[in-house]
Amino acid sequence: MTKKSQRAALQVLIAVSVVAALSGCMTTPWGESSSYNGASGSYQTNNVPTGQVAAGYYRVNPGDTLPSIAAAYGQRPQDLARWNGLQPNASVTVGQVLRVAPPPAGVAPPEPGGPVAGAVAQQGVLMWPLRGPVLKPFVPGSSKGIVIGGRIGDPVKAAAAGRVVYAGTGIEAYGPLIIIKHSDTLITAYGQNSTLLVKEGDAVTQGQVIGAVGADSRGVGSIQFEVRQDGHPVDPLTWLPKSGG
Repeated sequence: MTKKSQRAALQVLIAVSVVAALSGCMTTPWGESSSYNGASGSYQTNNVPTGQVAAGYYRVNPGDTLPSIAAAYGQRPQDLARWNGLQPNASVTVGQVLRVAPPPAGVAPPEPGGPVAGAVAQQGVLMWPLRGPVLKPFVPGSSKGIVIGGRIGDPVKAAAAGRVVYAGTGIEAYGPLIIIKHSDTLITAYGQNSTLLVKEGDAVTQGQVIGAVGADSRGVGSIQFEVRQDGHPVDPLTWLPKSGG
């Protein structure tokens, strides 16, 4: 790879890993946080001071319910649920950010049950990208994700539906890398592939094969899997089914 292409890849990663194939903000596993604007038109909620939310959104407080929030904003509970990809009888969690205004024309609400903007970690929201043992766990402050073991060439699958915001080899430590945006606050990253089967801009479905397992520096078949929420690395195991990979 030429120095020019390496610089371009790094710029994409720094911009992209800010959570937002369509719009959003996040920190990349390889650099500082920044903003990335794609062709979405959805609200950009992460460029506001901590503790605040963008216009059209609301952060859940203690005692709030979906009906009470809807009433406060003159909306119907079923509409609020639909805009946020929730079931009509869903409970809400303190700190969760909800859309309380209709989405802009042409922007489809997320599907119920899928990751949504402002979602808190929920076991099973994501699926295992690879069936294999966890070779390295997530350690807050010293690691960005987990390493999942597998056989070289095994399929790597998208943990949830979303859009590919990066697919390339610009970061040597990650090898062939794929980054997928799932919502305005949630992305996943898949490093150490041997093959990339998607390209930037591709829409993917949950479980779609996006790459193939590669090997680490010792020749051990594995992938690096990371989850970023609101720009911060979080333990993927809090999002994955407990049954394991």
